[in-house]
Amino acid sequence: MNDAPEGIYVGTAGWEYADWKGVVYPEKWTGGTKPLPLLCQWFDLVEINVTFYRPVMARQCVSWLAQTAANPRFMFCAKAPAVLTHERKKKPDVGAADAFRRSMEPLREADKLGAVLAQFPWSFKRTQENRQYLARLAETLDGLPLAVEMRHDSWDHPEFLAGLSERDITFCNIDQPSLNGCLKPSAYVTAPTGYIRLHGRNQKHWFGKESSRDARYDYLYTRDDLAPWVARIMDMREKVKRLFVVTNNHYRGQAVANALQIQGALGIRRVAPPETLRYLYPVLD
Repeated sequence: MNDAPEGIYVGTAGWEYADWKGVVYPEKWTGGTKPLPLLCQWFDLVEINVTFYRPVMARQCVSWLAQTAANPRFMFCAKAPAVLTHERKKKPDVGAADAFRRSMEPLREADKLGAVLAQFPWSFKRTQENRQYLARLAETLDGLPLAVEMRHDSWDHPEFLAGLSERDITFCNIDQPSLNGCLKPSAYVTAPTGYIRLHGRNQKHWFGKESSRDARYDYLYTRDDLAPWVARIMDMREKVKRLFVVTNNHYRGQAVANALQIQGALGIRRVAPPETLRYLYPVLD
């Protein structure tokens, strides 16, 4: 196992998907095997996405720490609850924010909580009302390593970036389909931590009302797709203490394949992935 470039952590968004069975993980589990210990052999990072959908208890974070203890470099990022970003009211739900904060305490105490990601939908545009909401949310989550992901290109604005820098809030640079109003790829650094998330480029299903989550994130990056992002990673690593790179094109383990590709381009080598994944995705050869 080679040492990773200092400060760079690559991993996937989530780790428990039914369609990863028989592709990323064995078709049948034996002896109480869990997915997270396998994943931490391949990567140094995972993004917790269950916290977006429902609360978790602090003891669950304690368990995740134990399951990844074999990799001392391993870090977690965690998505803020949907009630704070997608189902929000005029003011942030303080109760939900406090419960989330308490649940993350074991990770924070262990210095394993790399970032808390407030991911906003494309419909969240740069209006005065939304700017005020974001300021209140930053106050509500004060003390946590906050990162924000915007998908509408109205947020690609120097005043917004300057405001994040003043507050040490991380701007999340993203890859998404190149459609009208969609934020374009970038390499902005607004805090000591950097963040990149790759969602895929499935234009057909990105805004489709009938499209499922799996269809929306069904995309496999090519080497040519990833090359500019590898260049951005190398540029950003010189400006931050930690840089988190997350693949979110999760359907059928494509996020795993592309995260491994990125690691390979950066000179990071880990335990070899399963043959089933290599067979499905020749990009790994």
